[in-house]
Parts: sequence; C-alpha cells; structure tokens
Amino acid sequence: MKGKTLYQVPKALRGAVLCCAALAATSLPGAPLAAQDSTTAPTAAARSTTPAAFISLGEAARIAARNNASAQSARVRVGEAQARVTERRADLLPTLSASGSQETRTLNTASFGISFPAAPGKPPLFNPNGEVIPPFSVVDYRGRVVLPLLDFSAIARLRGARASVTASRAEATVTSEQAASQAAIAYVRALRAADDFRARSEDSVLAADLANVAQAQLQAGTGVALDVTRARSQLVATRAQLIASRAARDRTRIDLARALNLPLGTRLVLADSLGALDSTGVSTDEQTATSRALQNRPDLLAAQARVAAARQTISSVRAERLPTLSFIGNDGVNGKNYSRLLNTYDYGVQLSVPILDGFRREGRIQEQQGVVREAEIQQNDIEQQAAADVRGALIDLESASEQLGASRERLALAQQEVTQARERFSAGVAGNADVITALLSLTGGRTAVIDAQTNYQAARIALARAQGAVTTLP
Repeated sequence: MKGKTLYQVPKALRGAVLCCAALAATSLPGAPLAAQDSTTAPTAAARSTTPAAFISLGEAARIAARNNASAQSARVRVGEAQARVTERRADLLPTLSASGSQETRTLNTASFGISFPAAPGKPPLFNPNGEVIPPFSVVDYRGRVVLPLLDFSAIARLRGARASVTASRAEATVTSEQAASQAAIAYVRALRAADDFRARSEDSVLAADLANVAQAQLQAGTGVALDVTRARSQLVATRAQLIASRAARDRTRIDLARALNLPLGTRLVLADSLGALDSTGVSTDEQTATSRALQNRPDLLAAQARVAAARQTISSVRAERLPTLSFIGNDGVNGKNYSRLLNTYDYGVQLSVPILDGFRREGRIQEQQGVVREAEIQQNDIEQQAAADVRGALIDLESASEQLGASRERLALAQQEVTQARERFSAGVAGNADVITALLSLTGGRTAVIDAQTNYQAARIALARAQGAVTTLP
C-alpha cells in the first residue's frame, strides 16, 4: 500500500475492512483447526468445556447407521420378528396346564338319559319324570399335557417366521445404509460449506486490499473517487457473501449433527478434506462394481429375503392339509370331599385329519402366490436398478474429475488475471474496474473448483451406495 496504513482509511471504509477481517479470521492460515471447522457453540465457556469429535466421512456414515432413529426402529422390528419365531416354536413344544375346583352341584335325574327300573314290589328309585338330587360337593385337581408328535404345518410356520427374521434384518440393513448415505452427503455438504467460507474469506481479504489501494491512490492524487466507490461497493458485496457463507457453514454443521443423531451442542471437527479426491472403498471398474452391487446391495438382499419368506408362507399353508399327531395326558384326583380323593387319569394319542375348510386354504395359497410374484418383480427391478446406479455413478465420477481439471485451469487463469490487473492498477495505467472484474472471475473460479470437488465426492458416495458399501468407506 506504499506506506499507507489502515488508520488513514476513512472511518466507513475502515469499518467494512475490519468486519471482513473479523469474519475471515477463523479461515486465515495459522488459525487453529478447531476454530475453523468446529460447530459454533453458544458461549466461549461452552466451547472450552465441550470435547471436539474428530470424524471422517466413513466414520460419519457408520455413526449414522448405528444412531439414526429409523435404523434403531428397524432393529426393533427385527426383535419383533424374532419374538414371532418364539411364538411359532411354541406350536411344536409341550403345553402343560393345571386346574383345581371345588363345586357344589345339583342334578336332574332325567338328564342322565337312563331309566332306573324299580325292584319288584318296591317304589322306583327316582321319579321317571326326573327329580333334583340334593346338593353335593365335588373336588377335582388335575394336570393336563399336550405333546405334538407330528405337525408339518407348525414346522412350516416356524420356517416361515425364521425367513421373516431374515427379511427384517435385511430391511434393517437397508435403513442403515440409507441413513449412512444421507450422513455422508451431509458430511460432504459441510466440507463444501467450510471450503466456500474459506474462499469467501480470501475474496474479502483481496477486496479489502483493493479498497485500501484505491483510497491510498486517491489521497496521493494519482487515483479517482470512482475507483474508491467501486472498491467499496465490491468490499460490501464480498462482506455480504462472507456473512451468508458463514451462516451456511454453521447450518450444515447442524444438519450433519442431526444426520448423525448427535446432540446439537456436539463440536464436530471434519477430518477429511473436500479436495482429497480418491475412490478408496469403492471399485471403479464397472464389471466388478456391478458384481459387488448384485452381491452386497442391502435392498436387493431384502428383496430376495421377501421372496423366500413369501414362498415359505405358501409351504406352511399347504402343510395345513396334512394330518397332525399329538399325545394327550390328563391326571388328577377328585372326590366328594378332601378326605376321600381318588386318582383318575386318561391319556392317549390324537390324530387330526383336515378334510374340508371351504377352500379357504386354496384362497390363501393363491394370495401368497401373488405376493411371491410381486416380490420377484421388485427383485428383478432392483437388480436392473443396481446396474444402472453403478454406471450412472461412474459417469458422474469421470465427469466430475474432468470438470475439476477444467475448473482448476480456470482458477489459475483467474489468479493470473487478478495479478496482472492489480499490477496495472497499482501502476496507475488503468482503473480498478479491471481488477474488480478479475476478482469476480476469481470468485467464480474458486466456486467452480469447490463445486467440482463436491460433485466428485457426491459421485463417490453414489457409487458406494450403488455397491452397498457406504458404511465401508474409510
């Protein structure tokens, strides 16, 4: 600035410069990493006492797969399915019950259905039209056991319940993978917002420097007021962009914490860099990636499990046509009072043969066959979608890589343009209009690089999601 210092700048301009400098302070070289990337806490005391959480992209995906509310609910549904297995297993296990009673009864002799003939020369024992026997007590205590010996339908239902558990686990994996993908995207957005804030901070430093030079030239008599006005306008516009970028950065941290299902006060430090472009954790060969997708995609595995469960349900309904064989035992004591209780029992084998249920089973089988067909259609569609997702992600990955090369070249040219324009302006051979235009080009170049890097990371996540490998990212 050729000997000019900040206190020589007009008060209004000095305020704008100081504001931009304060906003950009956390992104200048040498600023602590925690100050650059940690979530803004309510107070300085809270920031000093809250431990920072350093997480990478893969760690964010795995945390979300564990902590996300939808993933937790899906795991609860797996427990419910396992409980239904226990219920179905009970159909194959013995049942034991006990009962006890003490009753006072009266009976109508006519309800016996037996005529009691009278002895010759004596009156009948009971009135032929029936009479009430005086009240008497009956005491009865016994136990009953039923042991299934052969029940094909119960066996098939148990297998169906186990198949449902497998399907529920696959669905839980699908939910976890979706949560991991959303968290990974939120992580990339947070990286982008942080890089955008740093870029806008650098723009602010350049705009402030340009304003200082224009003011110094005006005071030295080598500049014009129009250059100062232009520089101040650019400085204010840059400050507005910086404020918006800072708000967007803080907002993405909130979104990331929410995606990870962590308390909003958690300080997150992003261990990865948006510019670290690699395909670690995913295969970039289309044939290999498609093969991995068909083997590992949780939504495809869930579709296969649903087909198996529906087929098993058909088998259980068909097994209801088969006979069942059970052992039944009943043992206990009874009598008129507790002083005279005698042991009585009965036991045997019971064979039940289904004959006709009004064709209800046939209707259920037909219904389940439709369920199987629908599940097979979904499975086939997911297989085709997996191949399409892999190819699309590879195209996006290659395109983003090429766009990054072009945007970096654009950025280098924009930086060169700014340097040349500043030299001309400092030499007094041109106004600062060219410098401001070059600054706008530089801002666009920085944004283009950030966008290309973001697109590359998003394509990498999409490729991992297509292969069912989001939670395996490093």
